[in-house]
Amino acid sequence: MLKRRIIPCLDIRDGRVTKGIEFKNNIDVGDPVLLSCHYSDHGADEIVIYDIAASSENRPPDFSTIEAIAAKSFVPICIGGGIRDFSDASRCIASGAEKVSLNSIAPRKPELISEIANHFGVQAVVLSLDVLIDESCPSGYRLFVQGGRTATHWDMLSWIEFALPLGVGEICVNSINQDGKRSGYDLLLLQKLKAHVNVPVIMSGGAGNALHIVEAFKEGADAALVASIVHSGEITIRELKSRCADAAIPVRLDW
Repeated sequence: MLKRRIIPCLDIRDGRVTKGIEFKNNIDVGDPVLLSCHYSDHGADEIVIYDIAASSENRPPDFSTIEAIAAKSFVPICIGGGIRDFSDASRCIASGAEKVSLNSIAPRKPELISEIANHFGVQAVVLSLDVLIDESCPSGYRLFVQGGRTATHWDMLSWIEFALPLGVGEICVNSINQDGKRSGYDLLLLQKLKAHVNVPVIMSGGAGNALHIVEAFKEGADAALVASIVHSGEITIRELKSRCADAAIPVRLDW
């Protein structure tokens, strides 16, 4: 049985890790290189780095930061935010990332999914979704871009059905409604995704304790993104994994 993954998420703005609620009121959390190194050494299965202002500022990711993180971290790294074309994606991977996460650019340039997948393999392409509850959408969720600031015309499931065959290896879905609230993942959102896709699903937005992560894994999540609860230091990745193991969730316990 494939082991479930726990993945710290580092949102970076102006060279610092930041965290907010529903993508607002962000506070400073720390240095991205030091935090990445710490998580790498203490049980993270992967690390996701989002440059949360890059897309809205129309600039590429901070490649020097990626290189610095990759030099000190020994787990796979996924980079998102600011990837505008194949050159940006290629440079992320050359800087030390194993995967790139496509969000705002994907609805505008869906061919980029295929370009990256054809060159690096589908395992290098993560389709990142920021979704908000919207009862006018058939699935009940609308796709947002630009760091959750801009609504698209896409229903979540319609977008996935269109994008997946282009070369997506994995989906990371973030509930804007739950983001930073620490009240639990949107399990209905997870159920809808798992019923419609055959690629791994990473759940994001709302983890407040170990039980929330266990619940997501029991509902079929292949990985769980965590941010506030580990950034605050109130619980460690090791402790989260121990709770998962106690609940018979297969996780990696040796590092």
